[in-house]
Amino acid sequence: MEYTQNDLEEMLKHEQMSSGELEILLQSREEGKIDFVLMDVREVFEYTDRSIKGADILLPTSVMNNKIDMFEELKDKPVILYCRTGSRTGQVMYALRRMGYTNIVHLNPGIMGYFGETQRNAPLPNEQ
Repeated sequence: MEYTQNDLEEMLKHEQMSSGELEILLQSREEGKIDFVLMDVREVFEYTDRSIKGADILLPTSVMNNKIDMFEELKDKPVILYCRTGSRTGQVMYALRRMGYTNIVHLNPGIMGYFGETQRNAPLPNEQ
């Protein structure tokens, strides 16, 4: 199974996505059939302990207020958020949607419920 950009656009209308949906999206992106940003909002120590293979951005919620402009740069691109259990991403997504961002969805129940490929001690995907 694979997803297209249209499928992703439909998913963005919902607040959350499942592990299986993200796994298929990551595979479709790897094949060049779809484009989105996968953002981890956990802290650095959590990311290095275990992260989803394919994460593009690490933006901890503890510094998010100082880097909110990052979302302005991403406003035209679909963004999938994830954290440990889905709680932080749910809060972040709610705040961003109130600010007018509509291309954001989160993985629920976070990395704890993700069954796809993960990695330990991964290099940080970007500067904090």
